[in-house]
Amino acid sequence: MFKFFEPNKIFSITFRAQKYVLFLFIIVLSIGLTEALILSPEDYKQSHSVRIMYVHVPSAWISLGIFAIIAFLSLGSFVFKNKNFPLISKSLAPSGFIFSVIALVTGAIWGKPTWGTWWAWDARITSMLVLALFYMMYLLVWRIFENKDQATKITSIIAIVGAINIPIIKFSVDWWTTLHQNTSVNILSETSIHPSMLIPLGIMTAAFVLFSLLIFLMKYNTELIKIKNKGLDRL
Repeated sequence: MFKFFEPNKIFSITFRAQKYVLFLFIIVLSIGLTEALILSPEDYKQSHSVRIMYVHVPSAWISLGIFAIIAFLSLGSFVFKNKNFPLISKSLAPSGFIFSVIALVTGAIWGKPTWGTWWAWDARITSMLVLALFYMMYLLVWRIFENKDQATKITSIIAIVGAINIPIIKFSVDWWTTLHQNTSVNILSETSIHPSMLIPLGIMTAAFVLFSLLIFLMKYNTELIKIKNKGLDRL
């Protein structure tokens, strides 16, 4: 069903794409930071500490989204035996891990003035920590195992099992009593967050998506170079 890809053709596209993504990232990030730090209002309860939201929330969203993609591709690699799926997953994982850590760190910084503590074993915080650990295991397996097929199988299992944690993170505030408030941004229903905060949140999310794409392209191109250096014509 899926054709193998020639590294030379893919590399010619992804290498050129890097500079365009970088250019867009700088522009969108500049607009997002201006909106988030200067133009958006302070919260009537949290004051200026609410601005941490513009980093914390997009980081959490992206780390969840990337892991979901990795799990989907890992399942696809089992079903279709496509060798490009593990390569894409491997290239996505670093940025996903980075954003999961950023979400945890910024959450702790935000939690101190809001909840009076740096850390609490809240359902959502704990499940986000578990997500970061799954990312760490995924990346470590690629480092530890030299056999590519063996590493692919183990990392695919880790991703598929770890995907169980995604709905737990999403619905933890509904299933348990947590420090986190209920979801403010909804796609299929009314969003409770004010447009003056929603717009910069959306722009910052777009900036972080572009950053993730940039990291992915850099990592993916590195992997393609390794394949070319081994003298392989196909993945």
